Formats: sequence, structure tokens, C-alpha cells
Amino acid sequence: MSSFKDLRIVDNFYQTSAFFPMPTVIIGTLTETGETNLGSYSLVQPYYIAGKEYYAMLLCARNSSNTSQNLLRNGKCTLNFITDESRYFKQAVKLGFPGDTTEEKMKDCIFTLEDGLMAAEHPEEIFPKVVTESYQSFECTWIRKLDHAENDKPGMLHGYQPPFHDFNGITSEFGAHFILRIDKILMKEKYYNAIINGVRAKDFPPVPVDYGYRDSKNFWYTKSKKPIGELLPVREGSISSVQYAAKRIDPNVKFTDEACAMLIRVPRIFLPTALKGCIAWAKEHGVTLITEEHMKRINDKRAKEKKK
Repeated sequence: MSSFKDLRIVDNFYQTSAFFPMPTVIIGTLTETGETNLGSYSLVQPYYIAGKEYYAMLLCARNSSNTSQNLLRNGKCTLNFITDESRYFKQAVKLGFPGDTTEEKMKDCIFTLEDGLMAAEHPEEIFPKVVTESYQSFECTWIRKLDHAENDKPGMLHGYQPPFHDFNGITSEFGAHFILRIDKILMKEKYYNAIINGVRAKDFPPVPVDYGYRDSKNFWYTKSKKPIGELLPVREGSISSVQYAAKRIDPNVKFTDEACAMLIRVPRIFLPTALKGCIAWAKEHGVTLITEEHMKRINDKRAKEKKK
């Protein structure tokens, strides 16, 4: 006998049939007149995280929303992550109400807008502004070419007709998905310093989590609590296993035992990538035997790149 009940799956299942933890994101897009429109979303998540020439987020949205129509028109947006102050979330709920025009949304909006970094780097273009109250903001561009969505246009406010795309652009009569290339990550100084210098429990921003589930009266969320650090499991490999993996990648570049010892805590699934990076550095510097000192230099280079 199961301890669970079988709950019927219906439209908007994450809101109607589940308690689904999600982020609270304020998305800025450009109207036809170049003004910034803000809309609240939770169906936003990382999409391309490694191994491609760019990084990307995925946004799921109603295709007739101001956000979707603006993205279809000019392809630019900002993803603004707010902290958990009650007044901020109350404003987020207001910004998420469907059917309001940009003028109606922005008339009494408490959020402050400012230019991001893309505007400074490309003064000949217009970009949506970022929310000053955010602890971080992503400046993004919709990748139209994926799934052949470059011909999708705004204007169909009462539903789009097939054919639909599978994962990018107009994906159903009333739905859209946008794969958004991350052009810039803007971080407030306090949290920037924490990431660069090492994050402690007290350094995390107070992030609201909404539950997805809503009823006829309320939109539910929870405030942040102090994060709890759980130690990662240590599964050390052996020097011989690192040597074996390195030889399979490039037999012409060798590692000393001391150099291999600095890699034995790298998870097995990530070891080939780490070794390829070390070997690429060795070839660039004419090194055929990587020593412990070389590994320190490689690690210093990575730390400097991260700080940059």
C-alpha cells in the first residue's frame, strides 16, 4: 500500500498540483518606444552551463505577455534577482498580474531602474535597464536561430497557430520558451567580494523562494534563513589513477607524483576536463613534465581568471 495519493495533473501543474520551489525573478524588456517593462517570473533556470561557446538561461512564458512580445520584437532582457523584503515580493506579485500594460505596471512601481553594463559597452544600442534593488542581474539576448525560431514575430495576442517549435520561440498556442544567452552577470559589491574571496554562511543574499502553488487569494513564498553548509563527501582517487587518466589524454605530457597528488580530490567525472586544462597549459609553455610547482602556477592562473 503506497503512502502517497495519486493527484491529478492539470494545466499549470506546478501551481495547481504541486508545491514546487522556484526563484523570484523580475525580467526587464524593451517596449516598442524603448521603455523598460518589468514582469515577474519563476519559470527561469540555467540551460547551457558548460561546454558551449556561451552560457544560457531558459525562460518559460505565456506568449502573449508583455515580456514575450518584447522578446519576440527585440530579443533583449535583464533577469533581476531580488532579496526577500516583504515590500519587494509584494511588488513582484503586482508585476506578475496578467493583462496590465507597461504604463499600468510601472506607474507606482517601487523598483529603481539603472543602465547595465551592455549600455556602456554598446552606446549605439538601447538595452532594457536593470533593477537597482537586485543583488544580481543577468543581461541576456534571446538566441533566435535555435530551433529555427528567427521568424517568430510579436502581435498574436489571442494565441498563435501551428506549426510550433519544440524548445525555443513559440512552442504552443499560448506558450513560449526563450533560450537566453548570458551577456553579463552584474553583482552587487558585497556578494561579488564573497564569491571572489570565499563565501561564508553569512555572505549569502536573503533570497525569496516561492512555492509555485497559488490559490484564489494568495501567492505563497518564504523568506530566506541562514544557509547551512554540509561538507562534501571526500572520495579520493589514487596517484596511479590520475597518471592513467593523463596518459590516455596525451602520452607526451607527463605528471610527477606530486603533481598528481594535487588532483586526487577532483571528482572522477571532472578529472579529464581538469587534466586537459593542465596539458593545454603545458603545451602552451613548452612543458613536457608537469611538476607540483607547475600545478601551483596553473591554479594561480585559474584563480586570477576567476577574479577577472
